[in-house]
Amino acid sequence: MIYNLPFLTVVALIAIGMYAMLFKKNLIKIAIGLTIVESGVNLFLITLGYREGGIAPIFTNLPPGMSPEEIPEKMVLPVPQALTLTSIVIGVAVLALILSLAIRIYRHYGTLNAEEVRRLKE
Repeated sequence: MIYNLPFLTVVALIAIGMYAMLFKKNLIKIAIGLTIVESGVNLFLITLGYREGGIAPIFTNLPPGMSPEEIPEKMVLPVPQALTLTSIVIGVAVLALILSLAIRIYRHYGTLNAEEVRRLKE
């Protein structure tokens, strides 16, 4: 059961974030929900790349008792880690764009409620 904890956490984070994005009306809360979903996806990527007893993909010396032939089987996957770093950078940029749009909407309409912004548009 403890080995499934990261996957259960992923499901919980994505569910909480989707709830916030779908059912909240405040634009800031919607942005927070998107960030929570992003955190769930990043945790999922890192969890997929984990190997029990694995070694870091960047190392200087072999661990004691390990032959060079055993390295690929014991190495933690580096691709999910690289994808996660890329996802974090893209997520920060998207969050900054969403928050800047929310500030512009607030200055123009005087509210952050998505329903009122739709109503004021007409």
